[in-house]
Amino acid sequence: MDTYDILLYGSYILIAIGAVVAVLMPLIKSLDNPKSLLKTAVGIVGIVVLFFIAYSISSNEVLPKFEASPFNLTPGGSQLVGGMLITTYVLAIVALGSIVLTEVTKAIK
Repeated sequence: MDTYDILLYGSYILIAIGAVVAVLMPLIKSLDNPKSLLKTAVGIVGIVVLFFIAYSISSNEVLPKFEASPFNLTPGGSQLVGGMLITTYVLAIVALGSIVLTEVTKAIK
């Protein structure tokens, strides 16, 4: 085992620890204020509802070249990808719109 491999595995472990701490610490801190958990739950439920709306309007059509190897795309997989793309587009538009709205209201004040 080379030194680079050891350092690479060490960095993987540190990234995993950082991800776990980044998720758990806000949850532990939010137990002091249950209203913050409610706001988080409403946001997550909103994103899930948005995804299911996007999933239901997306197409399950698969072109013949994507049905074969190496893609092996099924109609269900195609609809899932379409739902994710539509969700991403809507969230990006909402984010850009909120940035523009915030800047305009700052300029007016």
